[in-house]
Amino acid sequence: MLHLASRSPRRAELLARLGLAFGILDLDVPEQQGSSETAHDYVRRVAREKAGAGLLEVVAVPGAVVLGADTEVILDGEVFGKPTDADAAAAMLRRLSGRTHEVLTALSVVTAGREARAEALTTVALERLSEDAITRYLASDEWRGKAGGYAIQGVFEAHIVRLEGSYSGVMGLPLRETAALLRKFGVLT
Repeated sequence: MLHLASRSPRRAELLARLGLAFGILDLDVPEQQGSSETAHDYVRRVAREKAGAGLLEVVAVPGAVVLGADTEVILDGEVFGKPTDADAAAAMLRRLSGRTHEVLTALSVVTAGREARAEALTTVALERLSEDAITRYLASDEWRGKAGGYAIQGVFEAHIVRLEGSYSGVMGLPLRETAALLRKFGVLT
């Protein structure tokens, strides 16, 4: 059985698009970047740790397959995690305004005897955001719990100038890469 090691309703919604039955593992995996860890290495490590923690929860289940993922917004090598409040979200949006940034989603699929990884790197260019636009967006509350302080699948999409890569990856689960990994494990045909 497939298990998603994530609390994200967006990831669950995206995984369901593949037509698979799966369980959800509600885990609390610390997400803190090491002082000498690059942004990309950090995202990859967190995805592996989520999958590993999930496997520990279901290791007694025969045929258990666990999918872990992490998505982060990265600008100039800096990880923009989930903002703690509206002020932090506004600060992130001001820094991203008028610039192109990366969104990296790393995936890790594990079983009791096997592991495989993949990732999707997407570049996202934003238009210049006025203070009024930022204030209006923050009032929507879509920014809550979103890396970089925005949800691409909501009203913020109107501020996207260009996207190169995986739209679903920016949402939190790149479907093409996820499907390819799950095929390797026989979960998806």
